[in-house]
Amino acid sequence: MTGPGTGRADPSGSVPQQRPGRLGVGVIGAGKVGAVLGAALRNAGHAVTGVHAVSEASRTRAESLLPEVPVLEIPEILRRSELVLFAVPDDALPELVGGLAESGHFQAGHLVVHTSGRHGVSVLDPVRAAGAIPLAIHPAMSFTGLTLDLARLQDCMFGVTADAVVLPVAQALVVEMGGEPAVIAEADRGAYHAALSHASNHLVTLTSQAAQILASIGVEQTDRMLAPLMSASLENALTSGDGALTGPVARGDVGTVRRHLEVLDGLAAEGISADVGQTYRAMARATAQRALARGALSEATVTELLDLLSN
Repeated sequence: MTGPGTGRADPSGSVPQQRPGRLGVGVIGAGKVGAVLGAALRNAGHAVTGVHAVSEASRTRAESLLPEVPVLEIPEILRRSELVLFAVPDDALPELVGGLAESGHFQAGHLVVHTSGRHGVSVLDPVRAAGAIPLAIHPAMSFTGLTLDLARLQDCMFGVTADAVVLPVAQALVVEMGGEPAVIAEADRGAYHAALSHASNHLVTLTSQAAQILASIGVEQTDRMLAPLMSASLENALTSGDGALTGPVARGDVGTVRRHLEVLDGLAAEGISADVGQTYRAMARATAQRALARGALSEATVTELLDLLSN
């Protein structure tokens, strides 16, 4: 089997010019991430040798994003491929890789890549005994599983973890897909993933809750009402951090916050999800404490707000 060349990481942190040769790529997990990254690698000139898809949705996705690629069992994908992309749930990855390694399915020179944000390369340690090369490549993006994700990959940041000698290979694969690699140390993967999950997943929760409140009072186009506000808030926050804090909590308007709580509690009594009020209280407490830390509010005002928000 012919694998990619290797080289040592550039100590300056710059992206290496080295590129892997044309590889046979197997995709294990045709979920939203696996199918899209498989298509991106195919677009970069690699040959997708097979895809493992179990559910009807994943098979449909594979047919759309990876047309004419055969749906195969995992051992056959490993036999045919030089690079194997594991795009499976975080908790399933260790057992799956360990079982395949124990059964002798990995080969010397295999590039074994996973897309988990939580894990670094230690989860792939079982493949090393066979001479396979572990790489962790996680796209910092939310996926739809549609072709539009391929355009979104352009300039997307990827969290990359690999042994120093093969780090340039991992970086080059990201560049081939149109992304930008950011090296994440093995010990820092948990913090990296927590940050991204907090930003992305909880943003969805907040947006859904705000839309639910608006819908409860008869607003029909909640997306149009929220989009300009939330887009501007995100842009300001990314530019200015806590300096972008605004609204009644950051201003110390205790009376307004009290009214918000009364309204949310009333809506909860009418059947709206109780988690809306709970989330508002938790986020408002964090906002008050951050406003205090940057000197925007006095300790007395923050104490009053925290007392109110603890009820």
